[in-house]
Amino acid sequence: MITCFIRYEIDPFRRDAFADYARNWGEAIPRCGADLIGYFGPHEGSATTAYGVYNIESLAAYEAYRQRLAQDPLGQENYRFASRERFILREDRIFLKNVSLPHAPLVKP
Repeated sequence: MITCFIRYEIDPFRRDAFADYARNWGEAIPRCGADLIGYFGPHEGSATTAYGVYNIESLAAYEAYRQRLAQDPLGQENYRFASRERFILREDRIFLKNVSLPHAPLVKP
């Protein structure tokens, strides 16, 4: 299993547009085969940094997932929405593997 981290630089005055974009991926990404952890927008600190995070089995599975996503009607509309509205200024992807597993259970004070 690998995890894709997408780092976005977004227009700080278009955070609502990014939130709409993120909610759309919340439907399309799982439907196309990736385990969406979530999209994270600015809250405190930087007003321009956001993330999308999901798990996928392998880079081969990622390639097949990307093809399905490109054919998905909501995926296609979301790509057009981002292109038209230009609230994403920069987008970087990195694939990482969790090397700290297994974790101890959370202990609440």
